[in-house]
Amino acid sequence: MILNPFSKNFILVPVLLNVLILFYNIIPDIGVVIILLTMLIRLALAPSFHKSLKSQAAMTAIQPKMNEIREKYKNDQQAQAKAMMDLYKEHKVNPFSSCLPLLIQLPILISLYFVFTQALTGELTGLYSFIKRPEHLSPMFLGLLDLSKPSHVLAVLAGLSQFWQSKLMAPKGGSGPTDSTQKIMSMQMTYMLPVVSVVIAWNFPAGLPLYWVVTTLFGIGQQYIINRQRAQASGQ
Repeated sequence: MILNPFSKNFILVPVLLNVLILFYNIIPDIGVVIILLTMLIRLALAPSFHKSLKSQAAMTAIQPKMNEIREKYKNDQQAQAKAMMDLYKEHKVNPFSSCLPLLIQLPILISLYFVFTQALTGELTGLYSFIKRPEHLSPMFLGLLDLSKPSHVLAVLAGLSQFWQSKLMAPKGGSGPTDSTQKIMSMQMTYMLPVVSVVIAWNFPAGLPLYWVVTTLFGIGQQYIINRQRAQASGQ
């Protein structure tokens, strides 16, 4: 089923594979090609990610007001929910926007797993007629790293970059959530997600954590720009 993102026949798989091989025919270094493909994907999705990151930054900015509402209506959940919705409406933020990057990234990440598995093992099936099949596809990145095998260094870098991004998105100056459930969720996002990233990348072909490192660094750059713009707007 081509609409099933967990299938190697998912519609994105042949598209990304053909783009990968097209780039490889021009630049015969699979690591460089993966970096270029990652940047292309991020540029294509930049407007959606930028909107989501801006909304997340706005959520962080109104966190003190959210804490005040929770404290004021701690015994009236209905009034608290209404006050929260009014606050979101006033500041034009979507509380569910943080889910958007994950929803977008997941099918792409799964598709790239199948793409890298095929490309790095030489199983190039489904190439378009106008895409030249390379005589030999080397899995080496800069002649130093075999991307068809796991790389613990890249796995750790994937976790560190995820931690950096999580810290960049975290509320500053004690304006974090006061609700215990919200605190737990915030801690999980900051500390558990990087650990999960390392665990997942530990045994995967190194091409996948390479993609994750590059796409996370791209996201960090976007988040830094947004944070700087908000700081300038607030006169900080």
